[in-house]
Amino acid sequence: MTGKVIWHMTMSLDGFIADRDDRVDWMRLADAGPSALGAEVVANCGAFLCGGRLVEVFGENRPYGGSWQGPVLIYTHKDPATNPIPEFTYVSGDIRDVIADGLKAAGGKDLIVTGGAVPRLAVEAGLVDEIVLHVTPVLLGEGTRFYDSPGVAPTRLEVRTADGLNFRLAVVR
Repeated sequence: MTGKVIWHMTMSLDGFIADRDDRVDWMRLADAGPSALGAEVVANCGAFLCGGRLVEVFGENRPYGGSWQGPVLIYTHKDPATNPIPEFTYVSGDIRDVIADGLKAAGGKDLIVTGGAVPRLAVEAGLVDEIVLHVTPVLLGEGTRFYDSPGVAPTRLEVRTADGLNFRLAVVR
């Protein structure tokens, strides 16, 4: 059994994943609590992949507030020897190879990708199977967009599940 590549993200109602100061504390302030869909994603997660910038923003926190334990891969262009969190695996190179290694690390379960750059690269390479999106009822006005990739062909999505402001979307190939 091979897991799926799932982009798991929370965004503001106006489409941002971080505010103008690159902060994400608004997610906790406006959080309506855990969703069944979010719990399902965490339960099926075999490995977690994000960019080095996300680690800088969150610090040493483990994914999902520490409720999930497993391999954490950090996609970076920095020298892995200079990275401060030894329990994480720092990876670089072509996103196709990084995703393949992440799926191996997931051991048949899902590889969760999150952040800005890593999911964008994975979508553009045709590697994301689903997007699980939690929309937080807050308007930020500016910040880091959920998805911003000028000049790229549109990616068609199909709504599989919608529960309030939580969505599971399949990438149509």
